[in-house]
Amino acid sequence: MKSAGESNQSKGRMPIYRDTNLQIIFCVTLMAALGVATITPAFPKILQELNISPQDVGLLITVFTFPGILLTFVLGVLADRFGRRKILVPSLMLFGIAGGACVLARDFNLLLILRFFQGVGAASLVLLNVTIIGDLYSGKERTTAMGYNTSIFNVGAASYPAVGGALAMLGWYYPFLLSFIAIPVGLLVLFSLKNPEPKMEEHLKEYLSNVWQSIKNRQVVGLSIATVVTFILFYGAYLIYLPILIERSFGASSLIIGLILASMSLTIALASSQMGRLARVYSERNLLKAAFILYALALVIIPFVPNLWALLIPTLIFGVAHGISNPSRLTLLAGLAPIKHRAAFMSISATVLQLGQTLGPILMGAIFGIWGIGGPFYLGAGFSIVMFALAVIMIK
Repeated sequence: MKSAGESNQSKGRMPIYRDTNLQIIFCVTLMAALGVATITPAFPKILQELNISPQDVGLLITVFTFPGILLTFVLGVLADRFGRRKILVPSLMLFGIAGGACVLARDFNLLLILRFFQGVGAASLVLLNVTIIGDLYSGKERTTAMGYNTSIFNVGAASYPAVGGALAMLGWYYPFLLSFIAIPVGLLVLFSLKNPEPKMEEHLKEYLSNVWQSIKNRQVVGLSIATVVTFILFYGAYLIYLPILIERSFGASSLIIGLILASMSLTIALASSQMGRLARVYSERNLLKAAFILYALALVIIPFVPNLWALLIPTLIFGVAHGISNPSRLTLLAGLAPIKHRAAFMSISATVLQLGQTLGPILMGAIFGIWGIGGPFYLGAGFSIVMFALAVIMIK
């Protein structure tokens, strides 16, 4: 049976990015990007207004990503057994309500509580958007769709820091208003998404046993470690300590910080949009190995840049690395499980992704306290080299 994307292209009607179902998934993806990218340019102002330390501000990411570590696998199992939309719609509603309510908080502890509940809503978003793409497409069409999805994520990630930085100039809490957009997206998924739902005939015990058999192999372990490290780099070194480095070294405003972060996200979007072409020439494994070399190069350069605009060089290199690593990793994973197990299987990737998001601020915060502002970038470069070696050994 042909996937939706293959059927469209074989009939010559339209490319897959014009598929209405995929466009709805793009909307979900934009919400998944919104939870962090909109608020990081406001971090320097949050430090001042709420009188907290650079190490503490990372908790706004940690409490947001932590629920995913606990809930993502459970949500994946539920999505396999009861359907994708029955999990996705309530998640979007909770994300929008709890995240939007952060605009009313003036106490850091209350802000952390609301971010935690927003994180509960966010726990299934990264999981189910790639799961549904895996359900809709196969083969190189899947790689292409994953690339487009990563591109869309980073179009959001490119624009959100600039919008968030501009809103933060009015007040540190204004970027949280953007979370309310998730509510109409939830309604769009409820009424307009037409996706194949798994037909669950296995008993729970048999289902979990089959999922476990799919997961316990060397390639899945290697890809899971790659996911953790990638998001330690992205959320630990890059999104938290690059804004702080920019503000301390060059005295840049939150808007300028947002624009620099946006330049990296645009590069990710451009690189990932070319995954269909790249996959016809290079294997996903080789693309993943190349990405870790580029991560290391970018992170080593950052502490040595002589002026603000020279930062564009390492940010663009980092963007290319991230743009090819995520679609490659997700395509490899999505091809390892059948539709009836795919949400639980992909939940492993989403869980370790959120583990990386959660550990990144904590680990890099500790390194910042010991080695100063350059520490997170040097450690990140070291992790990247180790991951290149691991990809050579474990990922086929």
